[in-house]
Amino acid sequence: MIDQTLRDADSKMGKAVEHARDEFAAIRTGRAHPAMFAQITAEYYGQQTPLNQLAGFQVPEPRTVIIQPYDAGAKPAIEKAIRESDLGVNPSDDGKVLRVTLPELTEDRRKEYVKLAKSKAEEGRVAVRGARRNAKQALDKAEKDSEISKDDNTGAEKRLDALTKKHVEAIDELLKHKEAELLEV
Repeated sequence: MIDQTLRDADSKMGKAVEHARDEFAAIRTGRAHPAMFAQITAEYYGQQTPLNQLAGFQVPEPRTVIIQPYDAGAKPAIEKAIRESDLGVNPSDDGKVLRVTLPELTEDRRKEYVKLAKSKAEEGRVAVRGARRNAKQALDKAEKDSEISKDDNTGAEKRLDALTKKHVEAIDELLKHKEAELLEV
């Protein structure tokens, strides 16, 4: 019972760390990469569809992304979705492909992205703490129902706190790397 609860909590906390990693990847730095477009969706045949399902992405130069739509009819929707996204870029249509040139990041924009990264990290920490709270409630209920002893609950809580600390530190480490990447000129 205790091991299963801790495994479930560990799994949920791991997913929170992975989600934070994906969120950080979507935050633009000075270099172009396809993950920047991972969170953007475009309307395609009445459905909101992720851009990575509508087009292929190439990065021929550090600040240029070439977007090759799989269906030429989706190009206007892709262009509109990128233009309306929070990336702050304006794609140009070369006939068959969309070309996105990323401007140099200003100091103010870098600071905004650091703030965004910090808020994404806090969301990840909140998710980890939520998983901890749920596991703690399950352990307390098991103790109340006499399924486990008070000593077992205390030991499990210490293991749960260690798991929580490990995952929060992982998110903090990701944030530290993202901040360094954003502030690098």
